[in-house]
Amino acid sequence: MGKPAVSRDAFRGLFALYAAKAHHDRKAEGEHCRLKLFGSAEDLPDALLLQCSDRAELLRSETVGRLVSPRVRQITNGNAQYDHASDFLHALLRDLEQKVH
Repeated sequence: MGKPAVSRDAFRGLFALYAAKAHHDRKAEGEHCRLKLFGSAEDLPDALLLQCSDRAELLRSETVGRLVSPRVRQITNGNAQYDHASDFLHALLRDLEQKVH
């Protein structure tokens, strides 16, 4: 299996960045959820990262960004709960799959 273009550390960084933003905006629940995702991202399966990388490569980075941002905002607003970073990635993969087909 090849090395995924989207790394585990990149996802951890994404969650950390958005956790800092939630902290700045005084959205404690969103910050807590993002920090939980940050911690669980350490355990993301390589196959899931590879699948995400493959889908992201088929789309432009702007399209991927437009799909990621609303998902992350939903966490802050309390409209989405993910128990693990892999849950977030599965939801993102469904969005990416819809854009590819």
